[in-house]
Amino acid sequence: MSTTALRPPRAGRSIGATIKYLSLIAGVVVTLVPLSVVLIASLKTSQEIGTTGPFEAPGSWLNLENFIIAFEQGGMVEGFINTTIVLAFSLVGTIFIGTTAAYALDRFRFRGKTLVVGLFLIATLIPGVTSQVATFQIINGLGLYDSMAALVLLFMGTDIISIYIFIQFMQSIPVSLDEAAMIDGANRWTIYWRIILPLLKPAIATVVIIKGIAIYNEFYLPFLYLPSEGLISTSLFRFKGPFGANWEIIAAGTILVIIPTLVAFLVLQRWIYRGLTAGAVK
Repeated sequence: MSTTALRPPRAGRSIGATIKYLSLIAGVVVTLVPLSVVLIASLKTSQEIGTTGPFEAPGSWLNLENFIIAFEQGGMVEGFINTTIVLAFSLVGTIFIGTTAAYALDRFRFRGKTLVVGLFLIATLIPGVTSQVATFQIINGLGLYDSMAALVLLFMGTDIISIYIFIQFMQSIPVSLDEAAMIDGANRWTIYWRIILPLLKPAIATVVIIKGIAIYNEFYLPFLYLPSEGLISTSLFRFKGPFGANWEIIAAGTILVIIPTLVAFLVLQRWIYRGLTAGAVK
């Protein structure tokens, strides 16, 4: 049978291409419209916010006063510093816990292994908000309330997805490497540290990017467990009061918060795709 007979009809290819491009256009519109509204609002004055529509152009496209106020009075410098500290410790802990747990689940055979994997799966299906009463009691009982240690502990212990990413990738690493190292006298810790962990770099990069963006954008946990200090996600809440909100300043601060995340994603997006697909096929 010729290859020409196996090709879909030209009309079918045209319909498929049309649907593909329409879906891409719809995705771009859904993504850019809210961002454009926030950008336009950040350039308006307080009077323009109340008297103009969301898509109406501001009086001046060079109005940077809202950005200055958001940066100086919103405590964004403190927010960036605190966020960096929490982010660094949380990512290190997540990588260590995730890789060691994945190594144990993939390489070791022990009683109750299926039960442990099932419990991890169930944990991913339970919304975190439903367990916040018990979580708050534990954090308060440990004396960690209103401290960065509480956030670091919570961020490290609520990322089951990273374990599955590491397991998925680790399954593509031949067990023969472990066996060869054991013949040479290496113990399990040496195998993990010298062989497994370096080979997990693409998966680690993926987890760092995904988890880092999630921590950077998290609002609920910092607002609840660290009320005395501001993170980048909670610093803008200072412009919200009982009698209203300075939406133009909040919009300007939102743009400032989005820029680092957007730059990081554009620069490192190839690592996200590579880490998510690597290890999917043995």
